[in-house]
Amino acid sequence: MVVRFAWPSLKSVLHVDPIFAATSTTSSFVAGAVSATPPVAAGGEALPPPFTIGAVLTETRLDSWLALGLVLAAGLYLYGVHRLRVRGDHWPVARTVFFLGPGLGGIALVTVSGLHAYDTALLSVHMVQHMMLSMVAPIFLALGAPMTLALRTLPQRPRKRLLAIVHSRIARIYSFPLVAFAIFVVNPFVLYFTDLYRYTLEHAWAHELVHAHFIMTGCVFFWPLLGLDPLPGRWPYPARALLMLLSVPFHTVLGLTIMQSTTLFGGDWYPSLNLGWADPWDDQVLAGGILWAGGEFVSVTMLAVLVVQWIKQSEREARRIDRELDRQEARERAAESAA
Repeated sequence: MVVRFAWPSLKSVLHVDPIFAATSTTSSFVAGAVSATPPVAAGGEALPPPFTIGAVLTETRLDSWLALGLVLAAGLYLYGVHRLRVRGDHWPVARTVFFLGPGLGGIALVTVSGLHAYDTALLSVHMVQHMMLSMVAPIFLALGAPMTLALRTLPQRPRKRLLAIVHSRIARIYSFPLVAFAIFVVNPFVLYFTDLYRYTLEHAWAHELVHAHFIMTGCVFFWPLLGLDPLPGRWPYPARALLMLLSVPFHTVLGLTIMQSTTLFGGDWYPSLNLGWADPWDDQVLAGGILWAGGEFVSVTMLAVLVVQWIKQSEREARRIDRELDRQEARERAAESAA
């Protein structure tokens, strides 16, 4: 904790009775220390310096549980790819790039880098984390098909357990598109329009839990819609596209509501930080704009991914039908020749 002391001014010193000079100075010293003590961020951490690119680079940390989880996930994924190559099987390079790059790398960018130092000091930085953790990284994690990789490399007993989890009743409920859609849409409103958000600002463990919740929510929503892993009860492409279009207005409404709000999110948390280099009201408007514009960008991106998948699936289906017609024609010619 940083403590600033308020020394008495020269004018006040000149007017103090010499007999009480020591007493007055000591009183001012203590009072200034109490009144000038700045608040701290969640978890008792010191407030970050002014937001700059250099500060973001220097505030990077690698001691969080999330950093350990990212390294472990990347190591397991690469080990699975290595197992396949040693066995002589092929694994698309694009899947590895998607999973490690925008997937795990996107999570690290907003949680392990210096941005984490500002996530409880600036609402705009928290919104960047929100977008990346719940709407960007889960898309590329799903495109990395880690479940398929696990099923192709795990021994028989762990593979059966994984299949049992995937086909369990709980997994079917949470992966059902309408249930996942409801969770994905309702969560931000519950977080930002209740006292829960203020609680996460005051407690570091709750803030970290929100990060994990964002990732899980995004995965539950995007995995059945865009993921390449085999999931039960997957909807056809037209229904998936419709569900994605329905999710667009909710983030637009949330972003505009934040921009036009007449109250600060988190109550007096941000003003109490007394950041001379950031205005809480301007930062809240910026945060709403990030959510609005970012939601539009992510919506266009995921629709483009869905359209590409739809086209490829149609091409595969067309080739399958052509092969079936060729086999049927060959059987008919063979029957005519025999006759």
